[in-house]
Amino acid sequence: QVQLVESGGGLVQTGGSLRLSCAASGRTFGRYAMGWFRQAPGKERKFVAAISWSGGSTYYADSMEGRFTISRDSAENTVYLQMNSLKPEDTAVYYCAADRNPYGSSPEVSKYDYWGQGTQVTVSS
Repeated sequence: QVQLVESGGGLVQTGGSLRLSCAASGRTFGRYAMGWFRQAPGKERKFVAAISWSGGSTYYADSMEGRFTISRDSAENTVYLQMNSLKPEDTAVYYCAADRNPYGSSPEVSKYDYWGQGTQVTVSS
């Protein structure tokens, strides 16, 4: 069992930056691939980025690559999402998720086994 708690969301102006954190509990955290998703009001939850269990492989949605960076600190049981050059269309609730497949990189919501409660990111124009 893994429990995930996101933090770091907030209100930022266009062009600004935020770093989201996802703190995980559970002794097997290091064996999970991790992902970040986001959901805007009235829209489906969408893939943002994923990272393998070792941190050696990362994957991004096309619109985020170059602006967002996913990383993990297994010693701290934490996954991060650094978001730069934020745009109003990045406004959403951001969720982290854990995949029991350590090499997982799926953009599909259904492939992830555990989810956090989400953190709101609002980018003002």
